[in-house]
Amino acid sequence: MPSRDSQTRWDELLTGIASLLPGGPACVLVDGRGSQPGILADRLADALNARGRPCLRLPGAIADWNTAESGNPCIPTATIRLASGPDWHHRQSWDVVIWVRTALAGHRDHDGGSGNGSDSGSSGNGFRREGENAADIVVDMHDPDWPVIRCVAAPLAGQGPWYLTETRAFFAVRAATWDVKFGDDMPAYAAAVARAGIRRDGMVVDVGCGTGRALPALRQAVGPRGTVIAIDVTPQMLLEARAAGRAAHAALLLADARRLPLADDFADAVFAAGLVTHLPDTEAGLGELARITRPGGLLVLFHPSGRAALAARHGRALTPDEPLADGPLQRLTQATGWELTTYDDAADHFFALAVLR
Repeated sequence: MPSRDSQTRWDELLTGIASLLPGGPACVLVDGRGSQPGILADRLADALNARGRPCLRLPGAIADWNTAESGNPCIPTATIRLASGPDWHHRQSWDVVIWVRTALAGHRDHDGGSGNGSDSGSSGNGFRREGENAADIVVDMHDPDWPVIRCVAAPLAGQGPWYLTETRAFFAVRAATWDVKFGDDMPAYAAAVARAGIRRDGMVVDVGCGTGRALPALRQAVGPRGTVIAIDVTPQMLLEARAAGRAAHAALLLADARRLPLADDFADAVFAAGLVTHLPDTEAGLGELARITRPGGLLVLFHPSGRAALAARHGRALTPDEPLADGPLQRLTQATGWELTTYDDAADHFFALAVLR
């Protein structure tokens, strides 16, 4: 039987998904591999009906559709038709597609999940791996007792309170073991900070600092007379940073990267490791980082894995329109006042440097 914490997590998840669905009639497909999409679809249908939003749960086999339609008394007022399973994948135009990430053997990743090490081809049940890229909502169910919304497409992302709730739910349960899994990345962080050329005696802000793996290097860069501020949205991550002694290198601050509690023109440099792909609106996020940065200041975007390696660990293919792809990042930085001066997407790291105009 699921624990009370697991039941609460499921309630939060289903509330978040319900808040993202469009008003009025809608056709929703829960897509993915294995049995988890069906489990999510069943629970979502129950939750929608319990909240007074009539929902028809379509059967797993398309041949049974007409029977379900004619035999369900809620059809005249049903606002949501909800399906899952491979039969439905190409059989209808869907208003919302929810992709379920599930655990497959092979790889760890820096989002705490695992993938199958391939970025192309088909899975055993007929779904294409690019299905996640085309989805409107991505739900991580590596742990079926702790499902979390990981990504929402731009048209829906601004709806509901999902972002803070889901981000904290994902990282809170991983905070205690984060450095155990990824602590060997600290030399890569130090190399990225050294490469950035952050001004000595300056003011640097680490946005999305996690457990503070960059903080010793950032302190070394600005020296004893400089200032380092480390910001994260998840309290448990900051607790781990403090337990690791990294508060000696920086002031730790709990805040949302989308609305930073810092003045305009505050920082000489902003360091952001793995942050951009977690923001629901990349352009707005880069604009907020620009707001707190002085003209001529630096933006350092970093990840200790390259984009292709990270995508492979998620079992998905890269697409040319992703925010950190070269072209989109050029456009997004330019639109928010930055000039992208360095772009390095290598196998073992991602590093981009921009200067505020």
